[in-house]
Amino acid sequence: MLGFSGCNSYNSMVQMDEGVTAQWKQVEVAYQRRMDLIPNLVSTVQGVANFEKSTLTAVIEARSKATSVTIDPSKLDEASLKKFQEAQGAITSSLSRLMVVAEQYPNLKANQNFTDLMTELEGTENRISMERRKFNEAAQDLNTYVRTFPKNIWAGMFGITKRAYFEAAEGSDKAPTVKFDNK
Repeated sequence: MLGFSGCNSYNSMVQMDEGVTAQWKQVEVAYQRRMDLIPNLVSTVQGVANFEKSTLTAVIEARSKATSVTIDPSKLDEASLKKFQEAQGAITSSLSRLMVVAEQYPNLKANQNFTDLMTELEGTENRISMERRKFNEAAQDLNTYVRTFPKNIWAGMFGITKRAYFEAAEGSDKAPTVKFDNK
């Protein structure tokens, strides 16, 4: 009976662990889609508007830093997830600045390529949000399972541990300030 319980618990934990890993890959796919869109967005903006080079440079640098941060799905702890989120947060911040600056250029706003890219980027951000939510749900299922008794005993024996969650970025509870004056 004890052996059956252990085998059953282990198999369930492996399935849940694999579910978390698979969902993490979906999160990475959504972020990669954003990374793939950024060069097109930057090129479109560059081609249509002659504006602050520092904003474009910030977007390009943030993308470069974010693509260099990778996480081994089997080691999704809070520290590695926080590092990943910080890199992605830098992209979000630089894209926000790019959008504010772009609003000041009527020719850019009228450009269909720019409009299409913004729609794609908005859809991508929604996908990222959805995949992060699904990841948190998969992590919650695993975490709850490995923390309940007697499964916590089996989890400890088999080395299956809790997974970290995505958390809201600091300051995300406050709406961003958008200013259109050139002062």
